[in-house]
Amino acid sequence: MDAVTVPPFERFYETWSGEILAFLRRRLGPAEAEDAFQETFLRALRGYERLEHGRDLRAWAYTIAARVTIDTLRRRRPTSDAAEGAATDTRPAYAALGSNADAARQAASSGIRRLRRKELQ
Repeated sequence: MDAVTVPPFERFYETWSGEILAFLRRRLGPAEAEDAFQETFLRALRGYERLEHGRDLRAWAYTIAARVTIDTLRRRRPTSDAAEGAATDTRPAYAALGSNADAARQAASSGIRRLRRKELQ
């Protein structure tokens, strides 16, 4: 296989920036895509000097963009405060199952006894 030299970063950027920005816009929407685009090419710039050859630069750029997308989507997840506000049923779990406190204690005690017996076997 012939060695493919790594082009200057500017040429790499000019070649793939439009395609990567379109990818990020499809995944994240126009508002978040701009920040993700900058992060993608910043990460690429940091790692560019360590590249050993110029093959598969497009795939490399897409890999970075995909990882930036994942990081962005993780940050988008609702916080625990929003999850707490969503719970409206304040009844204990046994009541939601149509049971009572005594039956729940008895079932828990019985389950613990069974687990202890299994450990001894």
